[in-house]
Amino acid sequence: MRHGKGAAVAAVAGMLVLAACGGSDGDSGTTGSSGKPRIKLVVNGGLGDKSFFDSAYAGLKRAEKDLGYELKVVELGSDRTKWEPGFEDAAAAGDYDILAAGTFEVTDYIGELAPQYPDKKFWVFDAPVDYSGKNGTCSDKCENVYSVTFKQNEGGYLAGFLAEKLVAGKALKGAESLKKVGVMGGVKTPLIEDFVVGFKAGFTAAGGSGSDVLVQYVGGDKPFGDPARGKEISTAMYGQGAALVWPVAGLSGLGTFESAVAAQRYTFGVDSDQYQTLTDQAQKNTVVTSILKNVGNALYKAAQDDQKDSLKYGAVSTVGLSEDAVGYVNDDHFAQLVPAKIRTELEAAAGRVKSGSVKVPSAL
Repeated sequence: MRHGKGAAVAAVAGMLVLAACGGSDGDSGTTGSSGKPRIKLVVNGGLGDKSFFDSAYAGLKRAEKDLGYELKVVELGSDRTKWEPGFEDAAAAGDYDILAAGTFEVTDYIGELAPQYPDKKFWVFDAPVDYSGKNGTCSDKCENVYSVTFKQNEGGYLAGFLAEKLVAGKALKGAESLKKVGVMGGVKTPLIEDFVVGFKAGFTAAGGSGSDVLVQYVGGDKPFGDPARGKEISTAMYGQGAALVWPVAGLSGLGTFESAVAAQRYTFGVDSDQYQTLTDQAQKNTVVTSILKNVGNALYKAAQDDQKDSLKYGAVSTVGLSEDAVGYVNDDHFAQLVPAKIRTELEAAAGRVKSGSVKVPSAL
């Protein structure tokens, strides 16, 4: 993969600019016309996933409101052939001071583009660029790129631990006789496997058998954007006796909530509090808790640190339970579904991970 050096490409068909505040295309200044720093969030997909990208957007909107940034959002859609030229176009436009993008699928794009625009800053969340330059990107070591990654294996561990305690304790009303659970990933990559590895470790640590954890991947051309396929896979898992399914698959996971309603079973949310973000009440009621990857919190913290000139560019920051970057939703709805004894056990398990007395295995 190679990008045109420093040249803008034609605007990508279907690219949607949600909000543009200050600054004009081609402006090479450090701020918009209002004097405020400008962040451009480029989404390799779309908002509305009720989880990962929506969390990133919420964090940057908070930075806009609280810290005085200006935010523009560009959605590139699910057609992967549009992503490379879309990132080139977004970077070349010049209407930003910071370009933010996330997932392992965009790191090569940012790694090649960032050295071409040394007067700009780039934030990559959920996977780092290759600072070594070994894969042909980051030839100048990407000294203007900040990468933040998450210990999603720690969140997965808590999900697995809770899942086993729920099924072993026959705590899920209507599913008391079932002992299997499912994890649906978008695609089998090290990052998604990190969720799965952590989940299995937590499940077995709580006393369960790894053979009772069903794992399947959406795959295809839209692994994180295919709710119909997500529903199909989740329906099959429920049919195999899963009491609950945890979708780790972006928009594809929305199909899991539909399936759970039909099967009268349960789910865990992912990345964001999906009990709050889902709009269908029946689907909301299937969500026991959500395992949080606080992307928005991490980006808000990056915005704070950048204002103080303390954000470390040219390096990777890795955050987990100890930094409140991953965790789980513990609210009234959770308390209604989960007995106090299990809630206490889960809290203790989280404490052991935070303290380091439990080392969660990782796929990374």
